[in-house]
Amino acid sequence: MAFPPGFLDEIKTRIPLNGLVGRRVQLKQRGRGDWWGLSPFASENTPSFHVLEDKGYFHCFSSGEHGDHFTWLMKTEGLSFPEAVERLAGEAGLDMPERTPEQKAADAKRGTLGDAAEVAGRFYQNALRAPAGRAALDYVRGRGLKEETIAAFGLGYAPDDGTALRNALQSANVNPDTMLEAGLFRSGQDGRAPYPFFRDRLMFPIHDARGRLIAFGGRFMGDAKAAGVGKYINSPDTALFDKGRTLYNLHHARQAAYEGQPLLVAEGYMDVIALVEHGFTASVAPLGTAITEHQLLLLWRISDEPILCLDGDEAGRRAALRAATRALPLLKPGKSVRFAFLPAGEDPDTLLRDRGPEGMTGLVQQAEPLDLVLWRTEAAAHPIDTPERRASLEDRLKKLAGQIEDETVRKQYFRAFNDRTWDVFRAARGQSGPQRGGRTGRFSPNAPRPRTPMTDRIRSLRGRQERFRQEILVASLLKHPELLADFDEDLHRARLDQDLDKLLRELQNLMSSGVNLDAETVSHHFASGGGGVLLRALRDPKILQAIKPTRQTTELEDARRTVEDILRVQSQNALAGELRSVSSRATDEGDEARILALRESYSDGETSGLALDDDAV
Repeated sequence: MAFPPGFLDEIKTRIPLNGLVGRRVQLKQRGRGDWWGLSPFASENTPSFHVLEDKGYFHCFSSGEHGDHFTWLMKTEGLSFPEAVERLAGEAGLDMPERTPEQKAADAKRGTLGDAAEVAGRFYQNALRAPAGRAALDYVRGRGLKEETIAAFGLGYAPDDGTALRNALQSANVNPDTMLEAGLFRSGQDGRAPYPFFRDRLMFPIHDARGRLIAFGGRFMGDAKAAGVGKYINSPDTALFDKGRTLYNLHHARQAAYEGQPLLVAEGYMDVIALVEHGFTASVAPLGTAITEHQLLLLWRISDEPILCLDGDEAGRRAALRAATRALPLLKPGKSVRFAFLPAGEDPDTLLRDRGPEGMTGLVQQAEPLDLVLWRTEAAAHPIDTPERRASLEDRLKKLAGQIEDETVRKQYFRAFNDRTWDVFRAARGQSGPQRGGRTGRFSPNAPRPRTPMTDRIRSLRGRQERFRQEILVASLLKHPELLADFDEDLHRARLDQDLDKLLRELQNLMSSGVNLDAETVSHHFASGGGGVLLRALRDPKILQAIKPTRQTTELEDARRTVEDILRVQSQNALAGELRSVSSRATDEGDEARILALRESYSDGETSGLALDDDAV
């Protein structure tokens, strides 16, 4: 909904941001209106998260998270924007803006339906303890559920009776139309009276994200096949309930996930209940259908990488592929899904009973990333023993990656698929040597190279120690962070010592966070984040002299050429290493063809004036 001008600002004025954030993060003031603390979004020992009270926003240098009062609640509690506004308006002592007559009528209708659902929920719980519900109660006890678990999840029983529920609802002044609109009754045919939607079923209450009862799921207690009914059914869609936009147990799982529990997505109610009872309290389930786009977005509000727990049989693999395909276009940087495949014939409930929480923990820790699941599915679909079949695999993978709407993630998937495919193709040919890496950047062996004379900058790098070249590379980027975007792909493949690599990756993360980078901001970030020692080392006079611009160029142009030259040197050295490796193991015509291709690429680099270490070949 739209809010009137000034309403959101008034909330911010009444509620100090450092006080709101300080409920979760221990903040210390470093200056006027500037508060710092350990990031709630990343694991760190030195504070990189700060709140600027005067400007009304928080920023995390470690993760790139950024926002205001409302964003904070959306990020840390999974609230929607309207929910965050309503929460803070209440704390600020402000009434929510007046709603239109239509909105008021819809609110009243939802309130009436919600009241009816609450009455029905209490009726079902009481019926579970009555003689008619004995079989259902014995069933859940036989599944190992404790009494407190049965009560916590509000489990109940819908008797095979056409009047008991109606009488309970009428006693609470629920009219017949509301019974139908709430999905508690179905209309009778041929003039017959409406009858209960659920009969002889173990009942599972379904709540919205705010914990309000909106619907039910029911498990048939008899022989569903003989009776010609579904074993599990959910309430029909109503003004309260849309099964494609709802997740079972979300209202409880949300807080547990923010407290550090892995967000697990199981297939059914009993799986979720069993997981929660064994300590996996951030567990949810879709409602009888394949996971939908809206459910994925709900999950990503709570966790960057929810884990789908699926059977390890063929049906589970198909379910994983459906979920992966559904998620693919929606992927964003840092947002994905992982897959925990259970042993064939097992579900979370049976696994936990047989192996305990340790067995489930092991599977969760080994959960597979989305790109691996997709790649393995395609690679196993057809043989890849001929060039044409391998080309078909590459084409299918390219089409999958092309579905990703986010450009950055799409680029990474192209690279990941290329790397996995190359490794398998090489293994099939019996080759070995350094891993290929995604060769799609400007300095790949097959990338076109300008045939220009060797530059003075490259000559100055010949014979230098590899560490020194790495230091020059990183120092140039620290001084001119605007160059990061120009060399993004090649920097991801750059070979750096561990300390320099860590610094470069953090610099790239800082760039992707949307912060306006300049040399001063970068220097402050690393100095406050514990990187001061390395930063000082990179300001050694020898390094500064090496990156000092010439009179013929601007400082930025010279830095760009320096970065480009060092990356070219690394690329050519890597190519030489691969050429040596393949040459030493050549056994067939395929190897000879590969050697010729490598030599051609190597010669192109030589002609382009690429400097090599003296012992590169």
